[in-house]
Amino acid sequence: MRADLEIIQEWIPAGSRVLDLGCGNGELLAWLRDHKGVTGYGLEIDPDNINECVRKGVNVIEQNVDKGLGNFASNSFDVVVMTQALQAMEYPDRILEEMLRVGRQCIITFPNFGHWRCRWYLATKGRMPVSEFLPYTWYNTPNIHFCTFEDFEALCRERNAQVLERLAVDHQHRHGWASRAWPNLLGEIGIYRLSSPQLRPEHMAV
Repeated sequence: MRADLEIIQEWIPAGSRVLDLGCGNGELLAWLRDHKGVTGYGLEIDPDNINECVRKGVNVIEQNVDKGLGNFASNSFDVVVMTQALQAMEYPDRILEEMLRVGRQCIITFPNFGHWRCRWYLATKGRMPVSEFLPYTWYNTPNIHFCTFEDFEALCRERNAQVLERLAVDHQHRHGWASRAWPNLLGEIGIYRLSSPQLRPEHMAV
């Protein structure tokens, strides 16, 4: 399983109900079903990924996440997951609100555009960074909302979302004391676990 998904699965309790937004080929949901008895759905729009989800026996719905989650009731899932897609959403603030409405907890991962390599590239070349981790040029990138950890945490405060856990990792999903001390400078990817302010204490355990 992908390295980021290995980290995420540790935050998802056995037997929980999970909604995976932009679930890709269903890798995470299939693993959680087989190893933790998790149930739930994946949302996806790519036909090849949908076919792969069906082949794996993953419950998948063809749905554009940017259109909202109005077909799901509030608190209908224990955990809502979105990996490496928030920055590609048209309205990431609305998506965050919907995730907090639908799920008791949320897990979100996204690239940190405040990382030192991005800053160095801009400072020395005066152009948007292009690297192995960010392989797109400015005119063909799917990332339409570039944010840093500081930006995301400011949004969480504005929406009264509580940050339960945060990992700042490199592109190989390693983390250590330096990235904990200076996450916005040294973390390439943010992995966040959030809860709604309305969440009751008994729902906080993982």
